[in-house]
Amino acid sequence: MNSASSTHPVRVRKPATRQPLLWASLAYAGGICAGRYAWRPPLWWLIAGLVFGFSAFYYLRRRARVGMALTLSSLFVFGALPLQSRPPVGDEIGSLDDGQDVLVTAHVIREGSLMRKGLGDLQQKLDLGVEQIDAGGHIRNSHPGIRASFYRKADSPAAIHEFRYGERIRFPTKLYRPHNFRNPGAFDYEGYLAENGIAALASVKTGEVELLPGFAGSRFELWRTRARHNVVQKIHLLWPENEAALVDAMLIGENALVGRDFLTDFQRTGTYHVLVISGLKVSILALVTFWLLRQFRVGTLASTAIAVLLTACYAVLTGVGAPVWRATLMLALYLCTKLLYRRKSILNAIGVAALILLLIDPASLFGASFQLSFLCVLIITAIGTPILERTTQPVLSAMKNLESVGYDYALPPALVQLRLDLRMVAGRLQRFLGRRGALPLLAFAARLVLLGAEFLVISLVLQLGFTLPMAYDFHRATVVSLPANILAVPLTEIALVTCLAAIGISYASLRIAKLPALIAGLSLQALAGSVRWIGRLRVADTRVATPAPWLILAGVAALVMAMVLARRRGRWAAAGLALMASCALWICAVPPRLQMRPSTLEVTTIDVGQGDSILLVSPHGRTWLVDAGGIPHWMHSELDIGEDVVSPYLWSRGVSHLDVVAITHPHADHIGGMKAVLANFHPQELWMGATSASAELDNLLQAAKELNIATVPLKAGDRRSTDGLFFRILAPAEDAELSARKRNDDSLVMSVTYGRTTALLEGDAEKESERRIAQEQPQADLLKVAHHGSATSTIPELLAAVHPRLAVISVGSRNVYGHPRLEVLERLAESHVRTYRTDLDGAVTIYLDGQTVTPRPPDR
Repeated sequence: MNSASSTHPVRVRKPATRQPLLWASLAYAGGICAGRYAWRPPLWWLIAGLVFGFSAFYYLRRRARVGMALTLSSLFVFGALPLQSRPPVGDEIGSLDDGQDVLVTAHVIREGSLMRKGLGDLQQKLDLGVEQIDAGGHIRNSHPGIRASFYRKADSPAAIHEFRYGERIRFPTKLYRPHNFRNPGAFDYEGYLAENGIAALASVKTGEVELLPGFAGSRFELWRTRARHNVVQKIHLLWPENEAALVDAMLIGENALVGRDFLTDFQRTGTYHVLVISGLKVSILALVTFWLLRQFRVGTLASTAIAVLLTACYAVLTGVGAPVWRATLMLALYLCTKLLYRRKSILNAIGVAALILLLIDPASLFGASFQLSFLCVLIITAIGTPILERTTQPVLSAMKNLESVGYDYALPPALVQLRLDLRMVAGRLQRFLGRRGALPLLAFAARLVLLGAEFLVISLVLQLGFTLPMAYDFHRATVVSLPANILAVPLTEIALVTCLAAIGISYASLRIAKLPALIAGLSLQALAGSVRWIGRLRVADTRVATPAPWLILAGVAALVMAMVLARRRGRWAAAGLALMASCALWICAVPPRLQMRPSTLEVTTIDVGQGDSILLVSPHGRTWLVDAGGIPHWMHSELDIGEDVVSPYLWSRGVSHLDVVAITHPHADHIGGMKAVLANFHPQELWMGATSASAELDNLLQAAKELNIATVPLKAGDRRSTDGLFFRILAPAEDAELSARKRNDDSLVMSVTYGRTTALLEGDAEKESERRIAQEQPQADLLKVAHHGSATSTIPELLAAVHPRLAVISVGSRNVYGHPRLEVLERLAESHVRTYRTDLDGAVTIYLDGQTVTPRPPDR
């Protein structure tokens, strides 16, 4: 025997756990990011990829680490290539002008639900595949996709027809290209539609639609849409309207019938995943199926195959696209790894799924759905599971076979002591629960507590990990996500299983299906009630600005460190969680720095379409918002300009709080978005001029009162000075008569002066008000043109009195009023005023430094 070897035992180094496919997917994803933000000629990327690839092949067997690094570099380069070489999207509408009258022959490729709007109006949104466009006798056989809104007014005698997939139709309409609000931070609506094959928008009266003979489309898709429609009919037979709307959203992803306020409550509480087809739904369906099959002694292989097949069928039925298929793919890989006893390879399985999906659609990497799906799985697998494996899992294992003393010898002393304590407690409980029932019930209760603890740990880790993407994509800090999900997830599981059971049974017996439908309805009511109650809490509506770049990098680094340290013991794992918690707390509690130019007054006219919204930033960072845009109620639009347009722009600038907001007059295109602005930015004061009573204004003032915002009435002659700025109120007149009619001439008009530079903000003032203002000789360098360039405003007397050098018109693209009017533009040109327009230039920023006035965008 070798004495040296006996006294110095050889230490066997355990091989480090590696996930090469996970690293491969991350490298490919990094390349996609590079391809989007760092342009190089496609040939450059192709040559670089080939060089790295051949070098990796050469070194892979000679020097494995060098070969692996080169392989990842090759994947990085090839990840950039698809975006760099993608051809530009063609203009499929071609020479057709926006708003041109055309006769369209098309067929339905995607059908929407028939919905009731306003006071009895009916509307159905459809995606159409165009077969032919007749533009004044000029026939074009182009094939753009069209998203059309078919509507019938409540007083129309025409019968309503609910259009179905594959139907061929002909109708007169006006085609419009999709239009984005051109502000930093704005949603790319045009790009979103282009990804779905939509090149034009239209609005059509159903009474003008001609149904044509024949069918166009896929027979498989026809079967799928009919099956889906049949399921929807069963849902509305089994549940009342409110509950049916929730079942529609939860089961098939149709949330059009769920009100926006209710959707917002789910977003506030971090439970929005309940109303979409998410990984949670797919997982519940597959795992419950797998568990039930195993209870009936079905083999593991057969149970796995049936669960995957059922999930795939569910994905086909819902037809909601990439999210459900992504979840289905992930679940199939998980069940296969479990089937092959490779649970430790789950990170590799995640890498495989990510790589497959990114190869199919590289641009999906930039979607919030893709990011949150994979981040969820990564956090659970790389952080939550290792923590549970060292804490609750051993204890859960010790709960098995409590009556077996022999099993004690296979466990560590601490767990043996726990089993002895439980047996002792069970002995005391025997007099109440009986000899046979005490120990099993005690073990069941203990397992239930441990499972609850595991759910809390996973929920907490997910909430910490989701803080950064939720702040970046949705500007929300879901601080009540943990308690909300504790209630929502179990209720969702009960509701989902009973809803599926009720729908399945209804095909055999509608009466018997009423029982699981009743259980599902009670679960849905409890779910809706808890979400509504938690969502109404003030703390639930914590909104945050876009995190700074350094904070985004810090958050990603903290997440990576937590994943690495979670597999270590004790303090290291705690340190990783502490890093995540610190970044999450910083994002929620510390507002980012406002993006501003020091020692200048900034006047930014935000692109809100046909409306007004103006941001003022003082030389020291105080902020004012004059108006917040809006859409008239008769347009039945679900778009909230304050929430969806104005707020994202402010958050992208680092604005987390407004000092003052002002409403010039109570028209919808000026105050429609203000309620969301008040809730999101909590200003200290609300300035307003002469206003007549209206329901919309009353609701706004009530919201301001509830938020403890002081209302400050202003009239001509008032002056206010703060932070180096001097405000002079020029209208409305002190003796303005209030009436039921909301007049543009009642608009709040103010001049803002910094040093020797002044901006004049007119609201929608018209000739009567402008003549009074002109008498005050309010000279200004910048004029915000009144009433969107209407011919009723910007009179010559005003221009002669003001002598502006620059002017800005806030106006909507393709508006029905013909704004700005040609005569107004000619008056401005004759007065040598350089004019900017939000419909052409997007958000327009003008800087006043006290001496000069500088526009941005640059002079044209």
